Amino acid sequence: MIRSMTAFTRQQQHTEWGQLTLEIRSVNHRYLEIGFRLPPALLPLEGALRDRLRKGLSRGKVDVTITLGIEGSTQGFPLDHDRLRQLNAALTAIQDEVDGVRAPDALAILNYPGIIRDVQPSEDHIAAAALTLFDKGLVDLISAREREGKRIDTMLTTRLDAIDDQVAHVRTLMPTIIERQQTLLKERIEAARAEIDEQRLAGEIALLVQKADVEEELDRLTSHVVEVRDQLKQSKPVGRRLDFLMQELNREANTLSSKSVVAETTKCAVELKVLIEQMREQVQNVE
Repeated sequence: MIRSMTAFTRQQQHTEWGQLTLEIRSVNHRYLEIGFRLPPALLPLEGALRDRLRKGLSRGKVDVTITLGIEGSTQGFPLDHDRLRQLNAALTAIQDEVDGVRAPDALAILNYPGIIRDVQPSEDHIAAAALTLFDKGLVDLISAREREGKRIDTMLTTRLDAIDDQVAHVRTLMPTIIERQQTLLKERIEAARAEIDEQRLAGEIALLVQKADVEEELDRLTSHVVEVRDQLKQSKPVGRRLDFLMQELNREANTLSSKSVVAETTKCAVELKVLIEQMREQVQNVE
């Protein structure tokens, strides 16, 4: 099953401390090119994120953007009541043991470490949430590339069927093509007989026969179509291989056109070029 290189995903994760937003965009590219836009807190994760992408994708220009929003507390001064009770018990014990010790005021208690809870998340918590969100987004991106790949597969298969039809049609024209070739050959022989010697004439005849024979081009077109169909069934990336096969198909279509001696063959060759070009455009997006 082929995969497209063009896809997009957007994921969000809400936590008690804020929100993470992930966007991954990928478009066609000859190789795998990755770019990141990360908040300062997540910059240390770039290497790990890059490794994850390389394991999931093999080609494409991929842009990853993660934004981080830390929400402030709506509770004013969130108190750690357990810590406050422990401090109160300790102060009471000190006053019982030491005469004349003055109890601290409320402001001093608020400044005591741990009394006001720290609502800011740790970097480890942010990193863990970001990795989880990224893995989810990468799975969704690959699924989108696979869905688009199915649409490309359908389009390519339809064009391959059409190419088979054109090749079959040219084969049915072979009697007409051969008859036309023989007529042209006779005309050229008569015209050349008076101008060149018999040995050279024999060479010219052999050259004309070889040039007019399109069976080899038809066989190669059929062979390339079979190979494209086989590549579409592969689980590994096949984009570069498909691109090469498009070039080979186009080469045979051009040769068929140059050898054409009847209008119908020329028409078929033009149709083949149109079909191959439509396929080539789609293949540029295949991973």
